[in-house]
Amino acid sequence: MNELRIAGTTSTPTIHCTSVPPCVRLQGDSYPENAFELYQPLMHWLQAHLDAADATLRMELELVYLNTSSVRVMMDVFDLLEEAHRSGKSVSVRWYYDPRNERVAELAEEFKEDLSLPFEILPHP
Repeated sequence: MNELRIAGTTSTPTIHCTSVPPCVRLQGDSYPENAFELYQPLMHWLQAHLDAADATLRMELELVYLNTSSVRVMMDVFDLLEEAHRSGKSVSVRWYYDPRNERVAELAEEFKEDLSLPFEILPHP
């Protein structure tokens, strides 16, 4: 599986996916012109990675702001992860937030409520 790296901008997060170790990292703001287009390579990478019989994955998020279309895409991402988790794969999420921005922690909590996979919401140290 190849590495996926998409450079962030002022309105898009940095996206970095690696197979060794199996990790997806998103960092920054997410209010792109077209969220579905931006995240399409990530969705393809995730699907290909999770299709492997012995797939494991840790997702690390440091998202500061998400617009409505980014929230919808993240719901699709979490659906993929939840499906993998329910099929017995080791999948987890760590969402880091700035303690001065409780809104991000609340958003993460809303996502977590609908999932059974391991999902940690952690303040930045």
